[in-house]
Amino acid sequence: MAQGSVRGFGRRSLLQSAAGGSAVLAVPALSCAAPAQARGGRPSADWGVQVGDVTTSSGLVWVRSDRPARMVVQTAATESFRDARSWRGPVLGAGTDFTGVTSLHGLPAGEQIHYRVLLSDPDDPGRTGEPVTGTFRTAPEKRRENVRFHWSGDLAGQGWGINPDRGGYRIYEDMRRRNPDFFLCSGDNIYADNPITEKVTLPDGRVWRNVTTEEKAKVAETLAEFRGAFRYNLLDENLRRFNAQVPTVTQWDDHEVHNNWYPGQLLDDDRYTVKDADVLSARSLRAFAEYFPVRTLRPDGRGRVYRVVRHGPLLDVFVLDMRSYRNANSPGRQTEDAQGILGAEQLRWLKRELSRSRAVWKVIASDMPLGLVVPDGKTNFEAVSQGDPGAPLGRELQLAELLRHIKHQKVTGTVWVTTDVHYTSAQHYAPERAAFKDFEPFWEFVSGPLNAGGFQALKLDGTFGPAQSFIKAPDRANTSPAESPQYFGEIDIDGGSGELTVRLRQEGGEILFSKVLQPGRVGQ
Repeated sequence: MAQGSVRGFGRRSLLQSAAGGSAVLAVPALSCAAPAQARGGRPSADWGVQVGDVTTSSGLVWVRSDRPARMVVQTAATESFRDARSWRGPVLGAGTDFTGVTSLHGLPAGEQIHYRVLLSDPDDPGRTGEPVTGTFRTAPEKRRENVRFHWSGDLAGQGWGINPDRGGYRIYEDMRRRNPDFFLCSGDNIYADNPITEKVTLPDGRVWRNVTTEEKAKVAETLAEFRGAFRYNLLDENLRRFNAQVPTVTQWDDHEVHNNWYPGQLLDDDRYTVKDADVLSARSLRAFAEYFPVRTLRPDGRGRVYRVVRHGPLLDVFVLDMRSYRNANSPGRQTEDAQGILGAEQLRWLKRELSRSRAVWKVIASDMPLGLVVPDGKTNFEAVSQGDPGAPLGRELQLAELLRHIKHQKVTGTVWVTTDVHYTSAQHYAPERAAFKDFEPFWEFVSGPLNAGGFQALKLDGTFGPAQSFIKAPDRANTSPAESPQYFGEIDIDGGSGELTVRLRQEGGEILFSKVLQPGRVGQ
């Protein structure tokens, strides 16, 4: 989305810093050196551990070694690791940037699982490094157990990176203390198109300092640079501590590649020698698959990001990919648009899986908002809506088809959550206010960023009848995390009543807005 800034780049684009330095700040305990250069000693997992796509009986454990190593995972019911169960994982090597994932299965439902990852020399199994530990809860098997999760997105955007003066990405510590069952990252896990400089001067004269690395000194084009962008965030101690306690459900959006990219695009950006968005996106997706435990992706990036993560009888999470299958950004006035923003195959999958779902609540994790008008330049649009409040056109046609399906197939309990726009808001959509009326009312909740620039509120498109119940946004573009709060959303589902409570929170944990939804009720 372009929004009145230098060279047409806006909210999610490169920050032109007044400071030109690129000196690397010291980062204790972690080295950014390539693991292949490591010599001597035992394998080490200094980048921490994380778990992804947890279900009632399974999960994926991730780690990165500092050299070639065999990955072994041990799980137990207690921190003592008495009667531990062992899982033999892959050999970690240069082909996956020394990262690896081990799949756990047959776990007890609704239980706290303690795990530790051991890395050993592939040629000498007795040479094992210090274990790195973590914990997570499996999804409940019985409805009476409560569920809590958080969501947000947008990390290290607009040049606002890890600031040691602020304590780094401290919002992760706020979320960790609330101990959610999992965290849904709604995209823009990295800003591949936003270099990180050593210093940025704020409007009031203060100086924002960044931890910097060689890979983040320029836009990401090579596989090594994309890997370095994903690795950059793991320099933050808050994030590593969070990952060791809270499982993730991760999706991606545009800044994993380039601002507002779409398949087939040739970039008009002088910073790039590689102009083909398809080449860049393939490299980024491979690095994404290496650095996040996602069940539907292989380490080489083959597979797909969209999927459903089933979290017991109360909750299914439908993780969308509005980036990989979309048509070109345009004025969005097409009267027929089978490709849309999801692509025909993903739309068929989503309709089928929503109809099959028996969960009380179906949370649809959208990497872009539905009714907010997100421009891309002067005439094109980046998200679903394009500002015409009349009958559905362009990408709105796919949303209309989906909403019609939800209504006529009597799919209950749908709630939409998203991030992307760098502020927080709540929108209720209702047919009595809409130009398109063949759907049941629903809510969309927006919360973010995690650590990026804040931006002004966007206009609403009236096609699906949105009414904004709450909004908090800065009054100028690209306000730093030191000037504008960062946001995350929280959803609690009560195991007894089935009530779903949404809370929009800001950094520090303060509740800005809350809404209670009743299970199975239409029109709330």
